[in-house]
Amino acid sequence: MSHKIQVTKVTEPADLEKVFAIRREVFVDEQNCPPELEWEFEEESNHFFATVNGEPAGASRWRKTDKGYKLERFAVLKKFRGMGVGQELVKTVLADLPADAEYVYMHAQIQAVSLYEKFGFEKTGPEFEEAGIRHYKMIRK
Repeated sequence: MSHKIQVTKVTEPADLEKVFAIRREVFVDEQNCPPELEWEFEEESNHFFATVNGEPAGASRWRKTDKGYKLERFAVLKKFRGMGVGQELVKTVLADLPADAEYVYMHAQIQAVSLYEKFGFEKTGPEFEEAGIRHYKMIRK
């Protein structure tokens, strides 16, 4: 069965609600992240919404920080994992970055490191914990 994955940049409140609902399900409900850590920097972020055959499936965002461009909040609902939704999110987010985005980085959950490595990200520094979850800082080379 083929799956039509579509990723779009969203700014409308109704679409942002869908993005936040996906993040709530993945990070707060499933991974037990404290809700107060999940909702920050929303206004300055560029948000992305993924669907599979028109059904909400994933979300992500990027924002400019004082260090460079940070990719964040990659979330794919459980029933859509392993279908390539994460890859499409990474591809779309990277394509949306400004042309002068030299320093691109993220804090990657350990289980997602291999996904980001496919897009030229490399682990840097020791493993650390963020919101009770093991991460690596990764920089795009």
